[in-house]
Amino acid sequence: MVRDFFLSHLNDPLFNTTPQGESAHDTPWENLIINNFKNTKNMKILVTGGAGFVGSHLCKRLLDDGHEVLCVDNFFTGSKKNIESLMDNKNFEIIRHDITFPLYLEVDQIYNLACPASPPHYQHDPVQTTKTSVHGAINMLGLAKRVGARILQASTSEVYGDPEIHPQPETYWGRVNPIGIRSCYDEGKRCAETLFFDYHRQHKLDIKVIRIFNTYGPNMDPDDGRVVSNFIMQALQNKNITIYGDGSQTRSFQYIDNLIDGMIKMMKSPKKFTGPVNLGNPGEFTIKELAEKVLELIPESKSKIIYKDLPLDDPKQRKPDITLAKKELGWEPDIKLEEGLLKTIEYFRTIADKKKKK
Repeated sequence: MVRDFFLSHLNDPLFNTTPQGESAHDTPWENLIINNFKNTKNMKILVTGGAGFVGSHLCKRLLDDGHEVLCVDNFFTGSKKNIESLMDNKNFEIIRHDITFPLYLEVDQIYNLACPASPPHYQHDPVQTTKTSVHGAINMLGLAKRVGARILQASTSEVYGDPEIHPQPETYWGRVNPIGIRSCYDEGKRCAETLFFDYHRQHKLDIKVIRIFNTYGPNMDPDDGRVVSNFIMQALQNKNITIYGDGSQTRSFQYIDNLIDGMIKMMKSPKKFTGPVNLGNPGEFTIKELAEKVLELIPESKSKIIYKDLPLDDPKQRKPDITLAKKELGWEPDIKLEEGLLKTIEYFRTIADKKKKK
């Protein structure tokens, strides 16, 4: 019946967006349905953790694409300042809510980003961190099951722990301490991935799972303890730049715009591709190289580099293998570290200037 309906409306401009010069009957009817609904339907999209660093950028991008966005956040680490520029948009709505409690909405898609992501924040209340990852995933998966929504889980490179394989492919199961001070986040995210795939197998839920590697850019919390924000704020305030360990440990840094592109591509990918898929920049830098680059880009800084003991369970290497993302999503980051750092420094400079005036 559905097939006959669409085939009978192939000449209707609302349904027929077949490229000029081609016959609609040359295209499989299933593809016509998918393509035309993508072109004509503006969706209602839920973003949990929508007032956070990544979530605020995602909300803006989805609004720019013409969708209606429901931003859910309990504002533990999220900030209203991150989304204040979106407040006047008629398609944007904020709901203050903790996803460890059920939420009842009607939506087409769900991006589940809610969870503290920096060590000082997720270690502040480790039990709540685990509950956010696990109970939060259960509640969002339940919502997706009830309304038939596609749901994307923002997982993390931390599921690889302190890896023995370098770079890390999605097939690597990781090396994680299950009882350490970082375990509330690492194991919480691993359990969330388990839940997503069990809901997919048991309930045929339409899921997407991404593993986000170190990301930076505007809207980062200047006091969240992440290495990029730490180094930039210390340099702007002429404080010593603190490196934990000898600085030889490596990280890969992707600019926020590239991550958002990857997230959108993943959500739009064919149903059969569930992930998990790495989203990160394969360009690898030592922590010492990052500190030196920040000082180079803030030449007026009087900061010196100092060294302190490496925190427990801090990974020595982190670099994504993005072969799968290139193949399945046609995605790879194109913003170089220096370009992204300059944009981020400009953002933090405004914050540092405000702090000086106080």
